[in-house]
Amino acid sequence: MAGSERPSYDELAALVVAQAAVIATIEPLRAELARMTERVAELERQLGTNSRNSSKPPSQDVYVKPAPKSLRGKTGRGKGKQPGAAGANLKLVDNPDRVVEHVPSACSGCGTGLRNRPSVDVVRRQVHDLPEITPVVTEHRLHQRRCRCGVLTTAAAPAEASAPACYGPNVTAGRVTPTV
Repeated sequence: MAGSERPSYDELAALVVAQAAVIATIEPLRAELARMTERVAELERQLGTNSRNSSKPPSQDVYVKPAPKSLRGKTGRGKGKQPGAAGANLKLVDNPDRVVEHVPSACSGCGTGLRNRPSVDVVRRQVHDLPEITPVVTEHRLHQRRCRCGVLTTAAAPAEASAPACYGPNVTAGRVTPTV
């Protein structure tokens, strides 16, 4: 085709055939694009499911780091007590309930016995602890007496002694007895 000449019938027919071939290749691509768009939508839906919004078990949840709970910003200081700040610790008591003496028997340097050597100093260390809790067992003896008429009568047991061996009211689950 030259600049201002009209195309011939054969040229137009060839152009229509070429465009039809291009259109024929576009239709399968459109169908493929529709399938791919549908597949992406399905995969995005699957990515959004977890044990809270679907029937998936929690073991199949993808770990996502949780959002920070605190809205406080970083201060630049380290964790814990800051250098120079006053410390708080357990104080030694003047009169402990029990004293246990620990005396070295031999020198840690040369191994010589130290039995007859005088003490130069004493380092005090105190352990604050609660006493061991031990059960208090109360035996209730229910005496039996026989009457002149022959009947054997047993003394009545208190309510807490409902069996030969049982737990008391302070041990029974769910009950708290006030201490005065």
